[in-house]
Parts: sequence; structure tokens; C-alpha cells
Amino acid sequence: MIAIELMETASSAAAHALSTLASAPLAEPAPKGIDTEGVVTFFASKIAPILLAVLGVIFIGRASRGEISKVLTSSAIAIVGLAFIAGAATLFFVGDYLIDLIFE
Repeated sequence: MIAIELMETASSAAAHALSTLASAPLAEPAPKGIDTEGVVTFFASKIAPILLAVLGVIFIGRASRGEISKVLTSSAIAIVGLAFIAGAATLFFVGDYLIDLIFE
């Protein structure tokens, strides 16, 4: 009688352990890569406007002190830098278009 009760207890404990293991989630698949579009969007929407605002405040502060030549030089450098950044972004689209055109 005691042996039967021990067997029932052991089998129910084993069944409980197996059901717990079966319901445990499997390991998640490894990430496939970095979401570069999300990073670029974050920088373009959050960081770039803040940096441009800081540059604007610096330029206004210099202009109010009479350093117009430094402001014009810094503004020209900033505009040329933005043109280079825009040109680099454009090259991605032009390159993608050329690749699609050549390898169709």
C-alpha cells in the first residue's frame, strides 16, 4: 500500500516537472543585424535639430558681439558641410538606382 502511494506521488511529481519543462519558452532566435534605418531616423529627427539649434545660438551670440566675419565663415562652413551630407545621402539613392538599372 505504501509502495503504491509512493509510486503515485512520484509519477505525479514527474508529470508536473515534465509539464513545467514543456511549457518553458524556447530560446529566442539570434538577432539578424542592426536596424540602421532606425538609427538614422533617430539621429535625423532628434539629434540634428538640437545641433542646428546650438549652432544658431552660437552664431547669434557671435553676431551680437560684432564678429560678423566669423559668423559668415562659420555659416559658410556649416552650409558646405550640410551640402556634403546631402550629397552623400543622394549618392545612396543614385547608386541604388544605377545598380537596379544595370542588373535588371
